Amino acid sequence: MNKPLILLVEDEPILAEIVRESLQTRGFNVLHADTVKTAMQLYSEHVPQLMVLDVMLPDGDGFTLARHIRTHNVELPIIFLTSRSLPQDVVQGFESGGNDYLKKPFSLEELIIRIKALLSQNRLVSPVVNTAHITSLGQYLFEYPASTLTLMGKKRTLTTREGEILHMLIGSKNQVLDRKTLLLQLWGNDDYFSGRSLDVFMAKLRKYLKDDPTVNILNIRGQGYKLIYG
Repeated sequence: MNKPLILLVEDEPILAEIVRESLQTRGFNVLHADTVKTAMQLYSEHVPQLMVLDVMLPDGDGFTLARHIRTHNVELPIIFLTSRSLPQDVVQGFESGGNDYLKKPFSLEELIIRIKALLSQNRLVSPVVNTAHITSLGQYLFEYPASTLTLMGKKRTLTTREGEILHMLIGSKNQVLDRKTLLLQLWGNDDYFSGRSLDVFMAKLRKYLKDDPTVNILNIRGQGYKLIYG
């Protein structure tokens, strides 16, 4: 099986070398860039399967780079590595298109676990054949696992994480989907940063579904979420 290709964007040379060697010993191919310019060049030439992205870079920032990539690639998993850990920084990371967020200093084992989880969710490590399922959500049509949401002929492609969350909500239609269960299944933990990430994704899904007032994602305080639709 081909080794997954990871683009590591990190301008601290010692840290970058440690991460690169660790990933290579675990069966990944790694490309390294230390600037936004080099990262874009490598991304265009090689099309990686996952990006590990520092926020503070010599010629720009990772948030802007992620937003640029998301304009034409909604599927690429992106993990931010950064020393910026204020709540607003975490939210900005996920709003920029990040799938996960690790604070420096971080455990290499945790990074590897999160990489494998994202690749698996994106069906890149262990591909499986999936049968398409189309669900009517009021006036919307949701196709899974393609993760497309269609309203009156206009199709929106969701990210893999957005699609997985909506799929789980549909599976618990009119019932409460436990927040902790959702976090553990999709993020692998229920810590503060994963919770903030989930809040961002829920806000995005509500925005996508706002054009049909019969479709609602309710926040059940202290429990989780309930998807209601006709």
